[in-house]
Amino acid sequence: MRFLKRLYRQVVSLVRHELGKFGTIGAAAFVLDTGIYNLFLLVLGPMTSKVLAAVISITFAYLGNRFYTFRDREQSGLGREYFLFFLLNGIALLFGVLVIGFTSYTLKLNDMVSLNIANIIGVGLGTLFRFWSYKKWVFLEATTPIPAELPEAGIRQDR
Repeated sequence: MRFLKRLYRQVVSLVRHELGKFGTIGAAAFVLDTGIYNLFLLVLGPMTSKVLAAVISITFAYLGNRFYTFRDREQSGLGREYFLFFLLNGIALLFGVLVIGFTSYTLKLNDMVSLNIANIIGVGLGTLFRFWSYKKWVFLEATTPIPAELPEAGIRQDR
């Protein structure tokens, strides 16, 4: 029974704290990615537009996730984290590029609606991969618990 209570607390904590924040940052990055993607589609091809939009939204997402979603996790250095973050997002970007490439070059659907649907599907698949991989490799669990309050340092305030 204790196991189930502990499991329940962990799931609630995950959903309330990390998943909700991850979703907020992800939604903002999605809006940024989609807006830039559509802007670039006016002058560039679908694959180039996707890659450029992704680079900008990935940078935004890194900063949001590091300093908001996973701020209570151990920091292993911004350079290491950003490299891993970009590497894993590059893998996740492959989902989007493959779906857009399939839609554009195989199905020959190059209208804005088809390309945006392909983008949304690719982003969705990539998001599942990103959430799992960030927790596993980028934003690691803290090795020592972070105190809820600062400890009393023996400082007295005389009134």
